[in-house]
Amino acid sequence: MDERQALARLRRGDIGGLELLVELYQVRAVRTAYLITRDRALAEDIAQSAFLRVHERIHQYNPDRPFEPWFFRVIVNDAVKAANRRQRQVSMDENFVGSDLSLADILIEPAPDPADEFERQEIQRVVWDAMEKLSPKQRAVAVMRYTLGYGEAEMADTLTLPLGTVKWRLHAARERLHKLLTPFWNESGVGDG
Repeated sequence: MDERQALARLRRGDIGGLELLVELYQVRAVRTAYLITRDRALAEDIAQSAFLRVHERIHQYNPDRPFEPWFFRVIVNDAVKAANRRQRQVSMDENFVGSDLSLADILIEPAPDPADEFERQEIQRVVWDAMEKLSPKQRAVAVMRYTLGYGEAEMADTLTLPLGTVKWRLHAARERLHKLLTPFWNESGVGDG
């Protein structure tokens, strides 16, 4: 069964079609929500709710359009709303206390060399600290661009925002990250050839 067949099954009222969609998109959905909300449990709830909403509202989906942007609009919008509701900063370490999951498990595969692993973890920590200082809306466009690989037009379509708004948010996120990360890059020599 492929995605189109799964969606057709859902449209006929067969919840079995949801299984393939969960297989295809669950990891990316949770990761996307997590990168915006910075809360693992909340990200999992957002993804689960989005899949339930797909089942409940499948008739609102236009089968002539790609499913992925429609689905990820739900994920991104719900994650931004949840992050805005929280209105507080949460330490990355708090999210993993008592969890078998680490930040490295979520972001990238671990490096085999301990020295490389230490450097990678330090870079991740610095980048996460900088990402935390972005607004949820700026984090959302940064995640969509650099994690999901969406282009600006696709982001605007997915978020139902004017292209100029998406470009501005992405520009503001890049500028803020650049300002926050430049001292680290200069101090550590990361990126030197």
